[in-house]
Amino acid sequence: MSGTTTAAALRRRAAGAGANRWVVLVVLCVSLLLVAVDATVLHVAVPAVTEDLKPGAVELLWIVDAYPLVCASLLILFGTLGDRVGRRRVLLLGYTLFGVASAMAAFADDAHLLIVARALLGVGGAMIMPATLSILRQVFPDRRERALAIGVWSAVAAVGAAVGPLLGGFLLEHFWWGSVFLVNIPLMLVSLPVGRILLPESKGDGEGPWDVVGALTAAAGLFAVVLGVKRLGAGELGAATLLPLAAGVVLLVLFVRRQRRRTHPLLDLRMFSRPAFSTSVGCIVLAMLALVGLELIAAQYLQLVLGLSPLETGQRLVPLTFAAMAAGLAGARMLRRFGPRRMVSLGFCLTAGAVVLLTAMGGEDNAPLLLGGFVLLGFGLETTLFGAYESMLSEAPQDQAGGAAAIGETSYQLGAGIGIALLGSVMNAAYAPGLSQVPGVPASASAAAAHSLGEAYEVAARLGGPAGEALRLAARHSFVHGLHVTLLVSAGLLLAGAAMALRLPRLMHCDPEETPSGPASGASPARAGSTALSGPESATSPGQAPSAPASGTTSEASPAPDLGDIPNRMPAQRESRGSGVKV
Repeated sequence: MSGTTTAAALRRRAAGAGANRWVVLVVLCVSLLLVAVDATVLHVAVPAVTEDLKPGAVELLWIVDAYPLVCASLLILFGTLGDRVGRRRVLLLGYTLFGVASAMAAFADDAHLLIVARALLGVGGAMIMPATLSILRQVFPDRRERALAIGVWSAVAAVGAAVGPLLGGFLLEHFWWGSVFLVNIPLMLVSLPVGRILLPESKGDGEGPWDVVGALTAAAGLFAVVLGVKRLGAGELGAATLLPLAAGVVLLVLFVRRQRRRTHPLLDLRMFSRPAFSTSVGCIVLAMLALVGLELIAAQYLQLVLGLSPLETGQRLVPLTFAAMAAGLAGARMLRRFGPRRMVSLGFCLTAGAVVLLTAMGGEDNAPLLLGGFVLLGFGLETTLFGAYESMLSEAPQDQAGGAAAIGETSYQLGAGIGIALLGSVMNAAYAPGLSQVPGVPASASAAAAHSLGEAYEVAARLGGPAGEALRLAARHSFVHGLHVTLLVSAGLLLAGAAMALRLPRLMHCDPEETPSGPASGASPARAGSTALSGPESATSPGQAPSAPASGTTSEASPAPDLGDIPNRMPAQRESRGSGVKV
């Protein structure tokens, strides 16, 4: 082997297990695309499902919510299980279950069977989502390449979320509602054998037994919390909302206490003591909190205030998706140039600026304003999420990659649910007072119209005449006012996220000698210009060659350091899991 072989090349060879890592990335992105599409594709099919299966109000709610509820609650369970039994194994099992559940959903002839199928889809999605990110962490140990891979991964996620409603609308125009699920099956039939052949297997250190009780406690706690948050988002504040929230919080507290006491915990909670990891998780929650509530309110504004059709609404939101894709693809370059701290803070500030710009929206259509606002919103938000996900995944120990990925995805889901609840509450609080005293409108009609703009239009249509028109105009004016208040609150949350991001590392720390299982055995971790090394034997002056490797270890010489790149290569001091070497 040539003496000029770089440590990064050795690391990629060990991680790739003979497979082309970029082909592996394609397989993982296809997996993610299916899950992202399935999360939104049903929304446009709800009217057709309602007409065909005649579900009750509660059944319809569970048809829509079973998938995200089950998926969010099981992410930690399957993420940590993948670390223990093998991430590829869990991913392939998720493929199989996703395909079977898709067939069940497509041919369901009653609401209860469709609910069960949607829940099984959630189980499959919980297997697939953390596995894709943790395998990506394994296959791309070099942080610069991994940043590019995460950029592609996140761009695919943005595409999937946007394509779901468009694909669903196209299929419904030509086929029955079950086709929105049936489309998954041929893709899974291809992904299963391809994934088995191309994806490398990886797992954690496997020390100690897997904490089954802890996994089930976390799943039950997350299910209860997400259920309560979703009910809050729907404006329900009764016992059916507060009891699940309280029970979920208690279960999660018990889970944390159990993990702290165990010698071999399900999740190494010490990851949260690392500022970069805990800050990244907080940034993901805040970013999603702001985004999802805004998307929901923006869709109502476009359809109910401006009178656009669902297809026209989707077209107006397309620039947001393309801007997010562009940010994902440019994310690796921005991360190298600006570092995590400035990149995530800049993303939050861009998103806040877009939100403030959108406060200029009124009762009339302003297409250029919406275009500029949505482009800034998509680019800024994806910049934030990219930097946060990359920092979180790079900070986590490699044998905890599945658990770290599950924490990130769970934060994403919780942020989305809390965003709908919080911003929806702000919207309702700002909207309702404007309908309390509309001339000529009875108090009962005003109270009903205060629930939502759609209901206000229905009440106005029943009233008719001048009173109905007055109620309609008042509702539109109140909704726009509520939208402005909600946008300002969202901007405040985004600026708080920008301040939080200041705890992230200033530079993108790259460790060119880290192997998938830690530093190369017997190789000196010394690096020119590094001040984070421990022990006098690790000290190396700039320009001084590293010490020779011990006998029996690899004999390739490390390349001469590029002194101009030293600031980007100095790692944060962290202890490599399973070894006494600090790198």
